[in-house]
Amino acid sequence: MQIARVIGSVVSTSKSDRLTGLKLLVVRNIDLDTMEEKGSPIVAIDAVGAGEGEVVMLCAGSSSRMTETTKDKPADCTITAIIDYIDIDHKRVFDKHQEGGER
Repeated sequence: MQIARVIGSVVSTSKSDRLTGLKLLVVRNIDLDTMEEKGSPIVAIDAVGAGEGEVVMLCAGSSSRMTETTKDKPADCTITAIIDYIDIDHKRVFDKHQEGGER
């Protein structure tokens, strides 16, 4: 699993029938040491109702098709959780409810 931030959305009127009704979001991975975004953006299917700016957990590969939303869908990346907070080595490195989210 990976941690990422939602940075946008994708709208596609012409697509596989199996993608109809699914929310597609653009995410960028987060480096947990710095809490900075890193790497290229990717598209993920939203299985939990995430929104822009939220920090989320992703599953990729065959695991991405193990949610009720993505079962038997052509998915390679799925948002499986919205992160409330992250603690590393007994230190809170991210808190959704603090001003700006990060501490």
